[in-house]
Amino acid sequence: MKEVIDTVGRRKTSVARVFMTPGKGRVIINKLPVEEYFKDVVKRTRALRPLALTERTEEFDIKVNVQGGGLSGQIGAVSLAIARALTEFDETVRPVLKTEKLLTRDPRMVERKKFGRKKARKRFQFSKR
Repeated sequence: MKEVIDTVGRRKTSVARVFMTPGKGRVIINKLPVEEYFKDVVKRTRALRPLALTERTEEFDIKVNVQGGGLSGQIGAVSLAIARALTEFDETVRPVLKTEKLLTRDPRMVERKKFGRKKARKRFQFSKR
């Protein structure tokens, strides 16, 4: 069995690399404790949801490098990477995470701006005269 489990999670333009080792339940994101990086409790619980569902919050030390995008994208990327790491460690948690859709990469991305338009779909204001 591998000592360090290394996985990648992506969401929008964010990329999260997770390094999971057996430990006491410490989570460090970009060299900060998870409480400092995701100050909002709701955001923190969304990022660490795979651990809570599998009841493994105290079993692993998790080190995360996350970059790109905004907080929302980073939360999704961290969540996916942690879920992937848990399934790599123990395949029996896969059905639990799969029913909660935590192993699915969210394909939604920002649509590109088109020429002759104000944004991707918004048009310039129309005037008859």
